[in-house]
Amino acid sequence: MHAITVRPETAEDIRAIDVVHISAFCGEAEAHLVDELRKSSAYNRELSLVAELGGRIVGHVLLTRVPLRREGSEKHVLALGPMSVVPSQSHRGIGSELINASVNLAKQKGYGAIVVLGHPEYYKRFGFVQARDVQVTCNLPAPEDALTLREIVDGNLAGGGHVEYPEQFVALY
Repeated sequence: MHAITVRPETAEDIRAIDVVHISAFCGEAEAHLVDELRKSSAYNRELSLVAELGGRIVGHVLLTRVPLRREGSEKHVLALGPMSVVPSQSHRGIGSELINASVNLAKQKGYGAIVVLGHPEYYKRFGFVQARDVQVTCNLPAPEDALTLREIVDGNLAGGGHVEYPEQFVALY
């Protein structure tokens, strides 16, 4: 059995990352989102992670620096997503490896929190809580319970705030 390796993306990985998203989401919207984010100032290759299994890219997660605003102040947190694993490799812990690596990377880079729009029950296993419980909202028209977050630095989300996803995410919705 091969071990899962998680590492930052390289330029050579771009096509394989597209294939991961297209196969996982049965469409091109998420692959297009990643492409558009790569062209933006919000993109940082160090925050784009791939999962390899047996030398093949089988998963990808993108972290994007986004502002969290409240009462005239602003700090940056990381938005996790999109995250995908090729369907033939699901239920092998690849998504878990990507999320854990994302949390560790956020710690290393000094970010105070990670926010994600996704299945709350899935992310709860990794210490994510409902954003509404800490008075955090976002600019995307998504169900309130789909927004979850994880504080990396204790107290970083005290007082709540509003996450502003980049226009590329807004266009997806």
